[in-house]
Formats: sequence, structure tokens, C-alpha cells
Amino acid sequence: MTRVPPLPDDVRRRLDEAGWLNDDRGLAAIKAVWAGPDPTGAVERLTAFIEAAGKDFPLLDDQDALRRLTHLSGASRELMRQLTRHPAWLFEEPVGDAVGRVRATLARVAGDDLAGFIDVDTGGAILSGMADEVVAALVAEASRPTDPALAVMAMGKWGGRELNYWSDIDLVFVFDGESGDAAAANRAAGAVMRRLTERGPDGPVLRADADLRPEGTRGPLARSLNAYRTYYERWAEPWEFQALLKVRHAAGDDEVGQRFLSLVSDVLWPETINPDSIRSLRTLKARVEDDAAPGDLKRAPGGIRDIEFAVQMLQLVHGRFDPDLRQTSTLALLQALADGGYVHADDASTLAGAYRWLRSAEHRIQLWDLRPTHLLPPDPDGRERLARAMGYRDTAAATALGAFEADLLKNRSTVRRIHEDLYFRPLLEAFAASPVTGLSREGAELRLTALGFRDVTRAVRTFQQLTSGLSRRSRLMQQMLPLILDWLADSPDPDLGLDQLRLLAANMPDHAELITTLHDRPVVGRRLTYLLGSSRLLGRYLDRIPEFVPRLDDEQALVDLQDRRELESRLRRRLEARPVEEGVGTLRRFARRQLLRVAARDLLDLADVDAAMEDLTTAADAAVSAAASLAGADEAMSIIAMGRWGGGELSYASDLDLLYVFDDARLDADAAFAIAGRLRDLLSRPAADGLAWELDADLRPEGRSGPLVRSLASYQAYYERWAETWEFQSLIKARLAAGEEALGEAFIEMIGPFVWRDSFPASAATEVRQMKARVEKQRVPLGEDPDFHLKLGPGGLVDVEFLVQLLQMMHGGEQPQLRVTSTLGALNRLADLGWLEAGEAADLAAAYRFCSHVRNRLYLQAGRPIDSLPRDPADEWRLALSLGYSRRGDLREDYRRLTRRARRIVEDRFYP
Repeated sequence: MTRVPPLPDDVRRRLDEAGWLNDDRGLAAIKAVWAGPDPTGAVERLTAFIEAAGKDFPLLDDQDALRRLTHLSGASRELMRQLTRHPAWLFEEPVGDAVGRVRATLARVAGDDLAGFIDVDTGGAILSGMADEVVAALVAEASRPTDPALAVMAMGKWGGRELNYWSDIDLVFVFDGESGDAAAANRAAGAVMRRLTERGPDGPVLRADADLRPEGTRGPLARSLNAYRTYYERWAEPWEFQALLKVRHAAGDDEVGQRFLSLVSDVLWPETINPDSIRSLRTLKARVEDDAAPGDLKRAPGGIRDIEFAVQMLQLVHGRFDPDLRQTSTLALLQALADGGYVHADDASTLAGAYRWLRSAEHRIQLWDLRPTHLLPPDPDGRERLARAMGYRDTAAATALGAFEADLLKNRSTVRRIHEDLYFRPLLEAFAASPVTGLSREGAELRLTALGFRDVTRAVRTFQQLTSGLSRRSRLMQQMLPLILDWLADSPDPDLGLDQLRLLAANMPDHAELITTLHDRPVVGRRLTYLLGSSRLLGRYLDRIPEFVPRLDDEQALVDLQDRRELESRLRRRLEARPVEEGVGTLRRFARRQLLRVAARDLLDLADVDAAMEDLTTAADAAVSAAASLAGADEAMSIIAMGRWGGGELSYASDLDLLYVFDDARLDADAAFAIAGRLRDLLSRPAADGLAWELDADLRPEGRSGPLVRSLASYQAYYERWAETWEFQSLIKARLAAGEEALGEAFIEMIGPFVWRDSFPASAATEVRQMKARVEKQRVPLGEDPDFHLKLGPGGLVDVEFLVQLLQMMHGGEQPQLRVTSTLGALNRLADLGWLEAGEAADLAAAYRFCSHVRNRLYLQAGRPIDSLPRDPADEWRLALSLGYSRRGDLREDYRRLTRRARRIVEDRFYP
């Protein structure tokens, strides 16, 4: 026999007399009641019901009724009071008794919900269906044969089939104005409202509210179809359209109801929405929120309204384009928003879970006294009772109340975070103003022409490809495309950007994720379209590295690139984790990712040319060092960086100039040559993944005719006997990049006396000047403008480098401060030591930076090396836009101004 809980004596006696203490079924029910909410009150209410039911209702034999009663006893003192007066309501729905039918349905739904047999969705649907039937019966009862056809339209939670346990049913009455007069319709509507709301001993049938009708309590209770249309088209406020999102026909004349729904569809999904309407809804929500008590589960931050208002805002804006979003149920709408990509699936799932939890808590609050409240009980006992009604129990980890309040805080915090993300999306106003019908071909051509697209026919074709199909994702793209076109119009080459966007969308593993990202995060959209319309190279790289796209709004990540140690450590781990034969692909992917990050930051003006050169050099250093280890060069071999790589001033188009040096005491020439070959294969061998970097060893002794690798002693012998001045000049840039550190440092120390002479001979200076003269006579490549050549033109890169290097060799022997590999660094030192005036150094640095920056930008635009300003006006204009100029001619003016100053200084200082 089950042990009897410590019941009050009077209750124990009464239950014993009813035979419940001698029946295991009864004892189990009593024990469950005692362990639930409000134990003492609950068992008293249970006892009173048992006595009232008597022998007419064999409760112990009806497991469904017993289960419901067990849970209701602790969860609702008012419903139990009514059931005690009408025990039959627990067992059946009375015929012809509207109040009885409502309470019987509520008892069944609430009991099954409390027991976990149904969820909040099912319960709301059952209660809403019951309300439909009750109101339909009252409409039939109130209508006369001569009255106009009358329909009742459900609104609010009733319209969404998600009625609360005890809240108002929102409704409006509509009649066919052609078949009767307004007076008759309003008489019938009034009769229905009176029957619904008149109070008897057990309260009203249902709490009914018709305040959502036009003009609220000041307007007529019923209106004709035409009157509704006139009102909604002329005077309705934005909140009234929001209320119409949940409308459905619930009772009365079906034809009138369907005609009203058609009318609502016409006014609810307009061609465009005034963005002020969006702002007014947000203002209204803020006012409601400000007036809410902290314990309000509905209106306070993180409450039910946060979920409803957020999804309804998206529904208002996007439902015009996407009929699948025209749902009246909040949970069904959440699922549709997730399916269509308007809300992330995880966020939709989280909101749905929180919505069910909050609605369940709201139901239990209302159930206690059958009152339309959304406030948490103010007293600890009330909250404890609520927690237990929600199913929480004391555990070793937490009390029932503690666990409930922890979940309450978690749900409200999560709801608020997602609400703010959805409700205040920066693009909502723009979407609202976008027309539903989109653009005709002629309209698209006009718009694209106005936005600066050149090949309009091709752009229209691309436009149509991006928006083709009937999937939900293509609907979202149709909404996005007008905004994307506006973003592309701000890029230097909108045509290129649109075409590359099409390829990116087509080639991404999940292009739907791309569309959703652009929709949710406009900063990503603006930056992505700018990059696609600025660089053919980045278009190719983004296509291969799509995971980079969502990171474009993380400015900190774009700006703060990793240093060499971090990059090299990460790359080495990747190489070690894969088979050796996969090293080529790993290195090439690393190269693309690093160039992509540097170039994106560059094009978005988040860093200057100095940072770009430095970070390109850092990436090359890390890759060559890791590849050298893979090739076997860590011991007895070193890689010496030369040229712009050695100077730490790499451009996007730069090869890696280098020398190989090995220790012939530990490594023979053939083995060293094999290592150099493996390194070249890893970084420069043509492959499906492209090149990482092109390695160029032509600065070695004897150039291409000399051996690829030399020992330290061989280099020394060559430099002592045969080297020319230009070779010593090139060694100014030499630095250890990879391989054995001690050997590399020995090489740098060995070349010092050849480069940095105590007294630089006049004959050597003459050789440098003669070399420069030969360079100036070199023929500028065909197709490039010799008057605006960034590298070889007067005052360009070569002019600055020759002057700096001559001054370094002339004075570096006596002043070690000048022994730096960087051109810009050397300019600063030359000014500090007085070999150049500060203004001269600044002008030379400005020209060097300008030419390097423009040269970099040309490479990014074309995807290939270009060393002179474009001759084609359209190409020049796109370059100027990319560099931030508002007038095409200003680019050439700046080139002339900066290079002329640099050339004058070169002529004064370089030639005696």
C-alpha cells in the first residue's frame, strides 16, 4: 500500500470516507497532488471535487479525468471551484451550455498540458477551434433571415489559432453592404458580443474584444466590406496593418469572410511600404515596453511581444514578395522565415523554444484565477507555485524556484538579443521601400544605366540569372538585388562586380548562405560588392575562399593581421597534419588567404601602402620558411631574401628574389640543388591551385648562367674576384629569410665588407650612374605609357631606389645606421644623418609610396602586373575611383606633381 502523505486531519477523514485512502489509484493521485504546486490547497480542492462528484462519476476508473484533475488541483483554484460546482465538465462537453463547453474544453486542454500530453501549440489550436464553434453558434442564434450576411474575423492570438487559457478573443464583424443595412448588422454583432461577455456565476462565456476594429471603441461594431476597404486604404495606421497579419475567418458567412480576406491581402501587401511606417511601429513597441512592469511576461523586454513583433516586422516587409510568409501562427511564421533564409535556423529554433516556454508560463499564471494577466506572481509563494506548475522540482543542484528563475532569465535574455538583431535590422526600411513587382527588362536597363553600368545588356542578363527560379532563396535575392545594385554602383567597376557576384553565388557550396549573409549583415554586403567591383583578382580568390565573406564586417580581424611567428606556426601545423604530397595545395591556399586579407584591407582603405607591403612580406617569409623546412633546408642551407622581398616592401605582383647558400662541409652541391628544386616545386611549380609565389634567383653570381646554389666559400670567392658594382648594390637588400640561421647570418656578415666600404670609390659611383642611365634607356614594354610609367618613369620607383642605394653605399661604410634593407627606412636614416634634407626625403618617400600604391591597385584591378597609368579613359577612371579620386584628371595631376619633385631631387643628388 502506498504511504499516505501528512494530510490535514479533516482532509484525511473525508478522503477515507470517499474510499480513496484504501485504493492504490487514489493514493497515487493524492501523493502526486501533495508533491505539486500548493500542496495543502490542492488536496483540499481535490477533496471537495471528489465529494461533489459523488458516486455519479467513477473518477478512479477514468484515468484521463483522474490525470487532469490531479494536475488542475494544484494549478487552478478558480477552475477547480467551477468544476466542483459542475463535475460533469471534467468528463464531457455540455451541449447547449456555452460556458460549460468553454470550461470543459479548458479543463481538458489545461490538464493534458500540465501532464505533458500536449504542447502549447496543440492546446492553443484546440481552444481556438472551440472558440470558433461557440462564436459560430452565437452568430447563428443572433442572426435573422432578413439580416445582411455577417462574418466574424478572428484577430490576435485567436486569429493565429494560439489562444491563451484565459485571455480576450480579438474579433471584428464584417457584413455584405449590398445585402442589408448597417443597423441590422450592428444589432446582430451587438447581440453576439453581449452573449459572449455577459457574466454569470461562472463568469463570461469568453472574454471578447472588438477594439481592433477601425476607430476602435468610437467606430461601429460592424462595417461593410467597402467601408473596411475605404478605411484601410485611406486612414489606417501602421499598427492596424500589423494587426491584420493574424486575421482569419472564424465564424459566420463564409463568402463574406473570404472576401474580407481578399480585401486584407490587397491592402496588407502593397507595392511598397513607407519606411516611416517601420519606424512608427518601432516607436509604438518602445512605448508599450516602457509602460510594462518588469514581471510582465508579455510586454517587458525579452517577453512574448519581442518575439511576435520581430517576426511580424519581417513578415510585413518580406511577405509582400514571399507568399509563404503569410502565416497567422507565430510558430508557423518562424518556421517559414527560417525556411526562406530570413532568419537563421538556429535563431528561429531558439525563439520557438522560448516562445513555447513563455506561453506555458503565461498560461499557468492565467490558469490560477482565470484572469487575463501576464504578470509573474509578486510573492515568493506564488512564484514557487508557478515554478512547480511548470514542472520544476527541487533537486540537489537547485530548488524548483531557482531552476525556474534561471530558465526565465536565460529565455528572456536570448529573446531580447535575437529580437534586437531582427527588429532593428538596418536594411528593413530599404526592403520596405523596394517595389514588389521588380523591374521589367526596360526598367532594369534604365536603372542599370543610371547606376553607371556600361554593358547594360550583359548586366540585365546577369540580373535575370541571379533572380531566376521560384525558390524562396531566389525570392530573397529578388528583394536584395536592388540594394546590391546600389552598392555595386559605389564600386569602381559595377559591371565587373555584378558578373563576379553571379559567379560567386553560382560556385559557392551553399549560395543560399551567401544571400542570407548579405540580407542579415549589410556591412558584409557593401564591402563584398565593393571588392567584387574593384578587383578581378579578388573575385577569383573569393570564389575559392567563400568562408572569408562572412568575416568582412569584422574590422578588427581585417586590420590586425598576424605576425610572422603566428602565421608560420599555424602553417607548419597544417603542413605537419597532412601528407607531404599535399603540401603544394596547403601552401597555395595559405598564399591566397593572406593575399586576400591584405588586399581586402587595402581596397577598403583600412590600411596604407606601408602596411600592405609589410604584410605581404610577412606572409612570404612565413611561407618560404615553412616550405624550406618541408624541402629539407633547415640544416646546412639558407635562403637569402633579395630585392623588394629583402627590403620588406613586396607588392602584389612581386616575385621573390632570393639566393641559395649551403654549407659544403655538411651538404654537397647536388643535394643542395635538389633542396632548392623541391622548394621551387612547393611554391612556384604550375599546378591546379596556381602559384604561391614565383621564385627568382637571377641575382645570383653569373645570373642564369651560374649555378643555382653556391656554398658560402664560393660566394665569397666570386665577390672577391669577379663581382661587379651592381651586384654589391643588389646585396644592400640581402637578409636571411629561411633555413639555417647561423649559416644565413654568416652570409650576411661575409658580404658586409663588399657592400659597405670605408671609402666608396668614385669609379664605383660612376658605375652605378652608368647602370642607371642604361636602365633609363630601356624600352618601356609595349602598351604601357612611357610618360606615366610608375616603375621606370622619371621620379618613379627606380629613380628613388637608385638614389637611395647610391647614398647608402657612399656613406654606409662609415655610418652603420644606413645599413638597412628598406628603401623607406633608408630615406629616414639619410635625412637623420644629413645626407638628404628632411623635405627631400619626404618628397622621395611620397613618390615612392604613391607609385607603389597605384601599381598595387592596378594589379588588383586587372589581376596581372601593370606598371603605367592606363591610356584608356574608362580604365583610368576606374583606377581613379578605386584610389578615392572624384575626378579622373586628379590622378595624373598627382602623378606629375609627386614624380616631378622626386625627379628634381634625383637629378640634384644622383648626378655630380
